[in-house]
Amino acid sequence: MTTPEALTVSEVQAALRLGKTKVYELIRSRELPSFTVGRSRRIDPADLHAYIRKQKKEN
Repeated sequence: MTTPEALTVSEVQAALRLGKTKVYELIRSRELPSFTVGRSRRIDPADLHAYIRKQKKEN
Protein backbone atom coordinates (compact mmCIF):
# COMPACT_ATOMS: atom_id res chain seq x y z
CA MET A 1 0.00 0.00 0.00
CA THR A 2 1.33 3.44 -0.91
CA THR A 3 1.40 6.41 1.43
CA PRO A 4 -1.06 9.14 0.43
CA GLU A 5 0.35 12.52 -0.56
CA ALA A 6 -2.07 14.28 1.79
CA LEU A 7 -4.15 13.18 4.76
CA THR A 8 -7.66 14.30 5.67
CA VAL A 9 -8.51 15.64 9.11
CA SER A 10 -10.35 12.36 9.75
CA GLU A 11 -7.24 10.35 8.91
CA VAL A 12 -5.15 12.51 11.26
CA GLN A 13 -7.80 12.07 13.96
CA ALA A 14 -7.55 8.30 13.61
CA ALA A 15 -3.75 8.33 13.56
CA LEU A 16 -3.48 10.47 16.70
CA ARG A 17 -6.65 9.14 18.33
CA LEU A 18 -7.89 12.69 18.89
CA GLY A 19 -11.18 14.44 18.29
CA LYS A 20 -11.86 16.69 15.34
CA THR A 21 -11.87 19.79 17.55
CA LYS A 22 -8.37 19.04 18.86
CA VAL A 23 -6.99 18.42 15.36
CA TYR A 24 -8.41 21.76 14.19
CA GLU A 25 -6.88 23.41 17.30
CA LEU A 26 -3.47 22.03 16.30
CA ILE A 27 -3.99 23.37 12.78
CA ARG A 28 -5.15 26.81 13.99
CA SER A 29 -2.20 27.10 16.36
CA ARG A 30 0.13 26.11 13.49
CA GLU A 31 1.54 23.22 15.52
CA LEU A 32 0.34 20.99 12.68
CA PRO A 33 0.80 22.59 9.25
CA SER A 34 -2.00 22.12 6.75
CA PHE A 35 -3.23 23.39 3.41
CA THR A 36 -6.60 23.63 1.72
CA VAL A 37 -7.93 21.93 -1.36
CA GLY A 38 -11.18 23.66 -2.19
CA ARG A 39 -12.86 23.85 1.22
CA SER A 40 -11.10 20.81 2.67
CA ARG A 41 -8.04 20.77 4.92
CA ARG A 42 -5.20 18.40 4.11
CA ILE A 43 -2.08 17.51 6.07
CA ASP A 44 1.18 16.34 4.54
CA PRO A 45 2.14 12.97 6.10
CA ALA A 46 5.67 14.31 6.64
CA ASP A 47 4.24 17.16 8.74
CA LEU A 48 2.23 14.69 10.81
CA HIS A 49 5.35 12.59 11.42
CA ALA A 50 7.33 15.72 12.35
CA TYR A 51 4.61 16.70 14.83
CA ILE A 52 4.70 13.24 16.41
CA ARG A 53 8.52 13.30 16.66
CA LYS A 54 8.36 16.75 18.30
CA GLN A 55 5.82 15.52 20.84
CA LYS A 56 7.98 12.51 21.69
CA LYS A 57 11.01 14.76 22.31
CA GLU A 58 9.02 17.13 24.53
CA ASN A 59 7.57 14.36 26.71
